[in-house]
Amino acid sequence: MLELYHNINSVCAQKVRIALNEKGQEAEEHLLTLRGDQNEGAYLKLNPNGVVPTLVHDGRPIVESSLILYYIDDVFPEPPLMPKAPLPRLRVRMYNKLIDEYLHNACTILTFATAFRPNFLKVPREVWLAEINKAPLKRRTEYKRSVIEHGLESEFAADALAQHRKLLAWMADSLKSGQYLAGDSFSNAECAVIPYILRLELQARPPVGGLSRDRRLVGAHARAALGQGGDLRSHDGQGLGAVQEPRARSLAQGAGAPTSDGVNPCSKQPPDHNMMISATTRHRQ
Repeated sequence: MLELYHNINSVCAQKVRIALNEKGQEAEEHLLTLRGDQNEGAYLKLNPNGVVPTLVHDGRPIVESSLILYYIDDVFPEPPLMPKAPLPRLRVRMYNKLIDEYLHNACTILTFATAFRPNFLKVPREVWLAEINKAPLKRRTEYKRSVIEHGLESEFAADALAQHRKLLAWMADSLKSGQYLAGDSFSNAECAVIPYILRLELQARPPVGGLSRDRRLVGAHARAALGQGGDLRSHDGQGLGAVQEPRARSLAQGAGAPTSDGVNPCSKQPPDHNMMISATTRHRQ
């Protein structure tokens, strides 16, 4: 039996939902609001870090979204989400490592600076400080505090944008040599990357590099897996676009600035993005 503790808008949980749908597996869902319930004792017994997702398989909790992706592929081998050849397998792991070590924090920083900050500022400072201080991971508390206080002027915002530029440059380079990020088939690289691209597009008006021109970008199974999860909600239920700071649009679009090697993965008509759209459109059709 599979159980999934998650939140609709969590990018980490979206990765796992895509993978489960690819495998044709259903899990009993336990939705968390992430308004404090992730720090309650019962949930911390499953996931001591107080984050989502947590996959419970036959009573045993599995945590860390990238590790959950690998676990799902091990337990449910068909269809495979890991390439057979060593180098493409390495590429899948490299994408997941980039996300785990750098991009996820960058995504959190930009999301708090744009979508969540206005609602935190509606309450006294001591109230929202007490809330974010409940998180077991104190480094996350530090940058949440900074972006709530300073928005996109935070010391952490520039590096967060740089990490998104790096991901987009990696994608452009990968798609020069294959239909997908790690070869010629949909893999855990796409499962990991797609939620962050969708989140970045929600923070950019108009969409970054035209990636949202065709929602088939994410493939049929990813669309089914995410459902309403593509519409990021703020803490009071408003859509992201309704609560963005004025600078958010230009800074998020700035993630498409040319990199040091001259690659601009967010140009108006980038052939690499067209390849991505074409490849994922054909996925499972």
